[in-house]
Parts: sequence; C-alpha cells; structure tokens
Amino acid sequence: MKHVGNCFCGAVTVEVTGAPEAMGYCHCRSCRSWSGGPVNAFSLWKPEAVRITEGAQNVETFAKTPLSQRKFCRKCGGHLMTNHPPLGLVDVFTATIPTLAFTPGVHVNYAETVLPMRDGLPKLKDFPAEFGGSGEMMQE
Repeated sequence: MKHVGNCFCGAVTVEVTGAPEAMGYCHCRSCRSWSGGPVNAFSLWKPEAVRITEGAQNVETFAKTPLSQRKFCRKCGGHLMTNHPPLGLVDVFTATIPTLAFTPGVHVNYAETVLPMRDGLPKLKDFPAEFGGSGEMMQE
C-alpha cells in the first residue's frame, strides 16, 4: 500500500509505502511545541519506506537534539516528518498523509501530558525499553 501527502502549501510531496512500524500519540514537550498542539499523533516508518517525491529542494531540517531531525517546507513552514537516526525510524505526521487510517496503539511520554486521554490505550511514562526508555506504564 502507498500513501501520498503534502506539506501545507503543496510544494513538497511525501510518499510512504507499506505499513507503519507503529502509530500512537506523543505527549513530550518537544513534540507539543513543534506540532503546536497538546499532543502529537505519530506514525513511525522504516527510512526506506519514506520518500520525498516532489519539492525536495524546499525541505529544510532543524535538529534540536541528535535524537530528532525535524523536516519542514521552507515555503510554507508545513511540518513533514522527523527522522530519528538512533531509532532507525522516521515519524511522518499523520495529518501529512490523509489516506493513512490512523490506528494508534500507544501513548509515549505520558508523564508530560497536558491533555489526559482516557482511551484505554497503553500509556508509557517515557519510551518503550527497546527505544531506550524505562518501559514503565502509567495509569489513565
């Protein structure tokens, strides 16, 4: 399966192929600040499943930390994706790929939440242990 999406102005086209490795919500301060919302919906993909098919010359990168390389359109400022090199995954904003059926499976960094969500999904204090977090679960 292939999904195609664009930045806010349409100058950059992103294509993802196959199925994401995971989908969920991130509650960390960095994601909230970057997304401009109280929570960020993520879809994680292997790097080879993500391609910029148009407008690559308009893609800029901002790296606040070595964990995240945030990519956005230089024309409109629209957010596209975040490369996470230490994890070997790319987080493509779910709003960027409108045909993807978003089926979240987890909340990460829930200890930092400003919007409690009672949806029955697992809520991790930080990250899963396999991604360097504690793997500790929190109560709703």
